[in-house]
Amino acid sequence: MFQYAAAGAGGQDILGIIIPFVLMFVVFYFLLIRPQKKKQQTRNTMLSALKKGDKIVTIGGLHGTITELTNDTVVLKVNDVTKLTFERSAISHSIATSAAEPEKAES
Repeated sequence: MFQYAAAGAGGQDILGIIIPFVLMFVVFYFLLIRPQKKKQQTRNTMLSALKKGDKIVTIGGLHGTITELTNDTVVLKVNDVTKLTFERSAISHSIATSAAEPEKAES
C-alpha cells in the first residue's frame, strides 16, 4: 500500500522538475533563437540580392561599389584606381543600389 503512494508522489516530482525546463526552453526559443534565425534570413536575402553597382560597407568598415560578383566573392571599387576582392560573407550591409540613384537624380 505504501509502495503505490510513493510511486505516485515520485511521478509528480518528475513533472515538477520537467515543466520549468520546458518553460525555459520556450522562453529561450522566442527571445533568442527565433529572432536570430530571422536576422540570419534577412542577411542571406540581402547578400543574394546584391548586384553590380550597389554601394556596400564591409564588416571592417570599408565603403565601396560592387564592380564584379561571383557566388563567393565580390570585387569592390574603392576609388578610381583601387579594386579589392572580398568574400561575399564579409559584406555588412548595402547603402544604396544603382537603381535608386537615378530616381534620386530625377527628383
